[in-house]
Amino acid sequence: MALRGVWQLQKLIVSYCNWGGSSRGMRAFMESHLPAFKEVNPQLEVATELIRGQHPHLKAFYKNKNQRVICVKNMSPEDILLHATRLRNALGRKVVKLKTRHVTKHPSVQGTWTTAVKF
Repeated sequence: MALRGVWQLQKLIVSYCNWGGSSRGMRAFMESHLPAFKEVNPQLEVATELIRGQHPHLKAFYKNKNQRVICVKNMSPEDILLHATRLRNALGRKVVKLKTRHVTKHPSVQGTWTTAVKF
């Protein structure tokens, strides 16, 4: 995703094994979908990496020095394309778990409103 008009994903590394069965979908993705993905995203540096004996994964490097790794073993090429697109659209921020269901700057003194009113 673009933050202030600048894409946040700098580099995407596609790692695969040329022998393993779990990389079958990744090899098919590299033949069919990867050239079109590179053409649609000229701002993105896409590199392939041969790692023998390891499961395939996508590694994304963002401008804010964060990185994400997604394991794509035994996935179809369409699912891998979906994950690559999601990595491209992400901002690269860390996921923060919320402490409450709602976030507000000025919490209510009376408490949270509910539909179950007891008189």
